[in-house]
Amino acid sequence: QVQLVESGGGLVQAGGSLRLSCAASGNTFSSYDVGWFRQPPGKEREFVTAIIWGGSARTYADSVKGRFTISRDNAKNTAYLQMNSLKPEDTAVYYCAARSGGFRQASMVSSWRYWGQGTQVTVSS
Repeated sequence: QVQLVESGGGLVQAGGSLRLSCAASGNTFSSYDVGWFRQPPGKEREFVTAIIWGGSARTYADSVKGRFTISRDNAKNTAYLQMNSLKPEDTAVYYCAARSGGFRQASMVSSWRYWGQGTQVTVSS
């Protein structure tokens, strides 16, 4: 089992950057794939990006390609989401998640086993 805690959210102007962190408890973090999801106000939770357990492969939603970068440091039990060129439509609560299984059905919320509590990101225009 793994517990996840996100941090790094906040208020930023359009065009700015933020880096979110996802800190995991336990000694099995390195065996899990990690994903980031977001839930805009009044909308459903949506897939943003995922990284495989060893960090060798990543996948991104089209809406964030070229602007967001996912990474992980298994020695620190932490995953990161670097967000650049932020837009007002990126405003959402951002969640990290963990599971095993590679990228199969990675965009499906229900396929992820462990979730953090979320961190708010607000991008002003």
